[in-house]
Amino acid sequence: MRRLRPFSVTTSVALLCLLILMLGGARCSWSQLSPAPDAKERWDVLPLSENDLQALPPQAGEKDVLPGFTRELLRVEWRYQDPIDLYVIRPNGVARPPVVLFLYSYPTDSDRFRNDKLCENLTRNGFAAVGFVSALTGQRYHDRPMKEWFVSELPEALGTSVHDVQMVLNYLGTRGDLDMDRVGIFGQGSGGAIAILSAAVDPRIKAVDVLDAWSDWPDWLAKSPLVPQNERALYLTPEFLANVAPFDPIRWMPRLSNRPLRVENTLFTSAVPSETRKRLHEAMPSNAVTTDYQDKEQYMKDAGANGKILEWLHGELDGSTATRQQ
Repeated sequence: MRRLRPFSVTTSVALLCLLILMLGGARCSWSQLSPAPDAKERWDVLPLSENDLQALPPQAGEKDVLPGFTRELLRVEWRYQDPIDLYVIRPNGVARPPVVLFLYSYPTDSDRFRNDKLCENLTRNGFAAVGFVSALTGQRYHDRPMKEWFVSELPEALGTSVHDVQMVLNYLGTRGDLDMDRVGIFGQGSGGAIAILSAAVDPRIKAVDVLDAWSDWPDWLAKSPLVPQNERALYLTPEFLANVAPFDPIRWMPRLSNRPLRVENTLFTSAVPSETRKRLHEAMPSNAVTTDYQDKEQYMKDAGANGKILEWLHGELDGSTATRQQ
């Protein structure tokens, strides 16, 4: 399988932005500030309280006011030369709405949050949505040799992204326009792994919903088709497996026994091996629920249409199993 490299996408975007700047039509202009390069951060220590990350003041970018929602693009930064494009999407006419963080899987870019239909679905039922991409993904992949990518640097990609979730929550708490007592997280693929790890160390996250979450690293690295066959042996060495073991969501699942947790599986896809799904299911605390989609038709009917996949998470954050009707 040919691996999709984010570098080419990033390069294309950079060239496009340069062209726009040359034409005088840039949509955003970010200053070139960056935190000091000597900030102390340990990827293997997931709680933010045990790391030293200091956020710069967020930079405001685009702001789109549409009939149903308002979408803001901000640039936040707390790590040297690692700015993050953060989308905050709020439903119009709702004071201090509850909020859901969205982390999609590598190599998804943050451009999806520019999709108006998606934003309508994310903010339905009066919920705010916050989205960004994980480390070494999309606009955050730069100044690296091509051999270094999300999986080859899995401890860094997971550990720093868990810190990012906590730093984003810190920022959201300063805004005053969101209900930070009702925060949920939705993660897909690698974003599902990050969501589990983040919620396990941050009680501000009150409900967790993951779809096709990566986990069980020995089986996932050995059998997932997302891992290039010509590199697979590199990730099955005892040293690599030992380095990534502290970041296995299976180890952290029991910490979510006091919060709503749903594990969703698209059984018609192969990115997550069946052995990994089985191991994750076995590690689920008794309070967790599972939703399996046998085929694409069932997924579209029960989850994919009009944001139905969010009904469970919205209902849990509302304190009821029934989501508010529009």
